Amino acid sequence: MTKKKEIEPENAGFALAKENYIYLVIGFVIIVIGFLLMIGGKSNDPNVFNADEIFSFRRITLAPFIVLLGFAFEIWAIMKKPANNK
Repeated sequence: MTKKKEIEPENAGFALAKENYIYLVIGFVIIVIGFLLMIGGKSNDPNVFNADEIFSFRRITLAPFIVLLGFAFEIWAIMKKPANNK
């Protein structure tokens, strides 16, 4: 009988490398920035509706684009194969 070698992964403790986790944090920060760009537009008077403030370019176009960019970056960060420094 031949004894089979046990194959042990390089990084048995975590699913991703340290580099991937750093990229995940960067992607999360991008998403948070996008959501922060969406906030605001409140009026002090409930009887006043300021459409220009609520439907501004920043809230309707820029912020969702930044959020989607952050999610795309997150997917890339998960799928990225870490560089071997060996």
